[in-house]
Amino acid sequence: MVQENFKFYKPCELLRSYVRYYWVFKSDQSLNTYTFPIGCPQIIFHKKEPLYIPELDTVQNKLTISGQVNFSSHLCANGKIEMIVVVFYPHTMNMFLHSPASLFYNQEISGYDIEDRGLNGLAEQVFECEDNNECVNRIEEWLLARLACNFDHTDYGIKRIYAAIKEICVHTHNTVEELSSSSCLSKKQFEREFNTLVGMNPKEYIRIIRLQKALALLHQKKNDINHAQIAYASGYADQSHYIREFKRLSGYTPQSLLKISEPYSDLFTIPV
Repeated sequence: MVQENFKFYKPCELLRSYVRYYWVFKSDQSLNTYTFPIGCPQIIFHKKEPLYIPELDTVQNKLTISGQVNFSSHLCANGKIEMIVVVFYPHTMNMFLHSPASLFYNQEISGYDIEDRGLNGLAEQVFECEDNNECVNRIEEWLLARLACNFDHTDYGIKRIYAAIKEICVHTHNTVEELSSSSCLSKKQFEREFNTLVGMNPKEYIRIIRLQKALALLHQKKNDINHAQIAYASGYADQSHYIREFKRLSGYTPQSLLKISEPYSDLFTIPV
């Protein structure tokens, strides 16, 4: 997507532990762009033409909940686009939707299908409002109201999974057994809680983090790339493991991706 057509918004202080950022994209041009799994779920409001995802043969709904995915995909549109997106932290979206994140795994779900009258009412406000700054304000008001009414700040399950995610982002070589042990949970309990909050199993999520870390390092070191060093720093067992896993998740080897685009990590970059 063309960077000039984006506008990013930082969440208010009370929401910064739950929402990474909001972004608005507007364009009158056709769109065909390729995206990688970023490890963060999103709620999307399409004020004009929704996006088509050929890998799923799916057109996003005007109100779409985009869950965790383990594959890269194209985003396509032929006409005018105007979309507002809420990007959550990996484990926080279901605090606002009252649905397990696993429900949205590898899917683009219509927000109307989860029968949440509050969310439907918010979507109606967003679609009727012409000022996107005001739309973001209304989204924030809705999120704050949900947070105040429904979130138990003493939920140790949420805190444990958050601590595990932070550990994964720093030390991507960690095993599920090590993470469950540091969370004071059995492996089975840890996997169940992680899947409920994050939307995929921890082993799979570690693969997404490694890919995103590799993308970040490829971007940072674009003038002096050493793939063996990037493989090690990203948590891969060796360079062949790095190339194999990178291609499985992105569709390209690191070297072939560098020939057609500049790698960029959505997970390790906050643009506001």
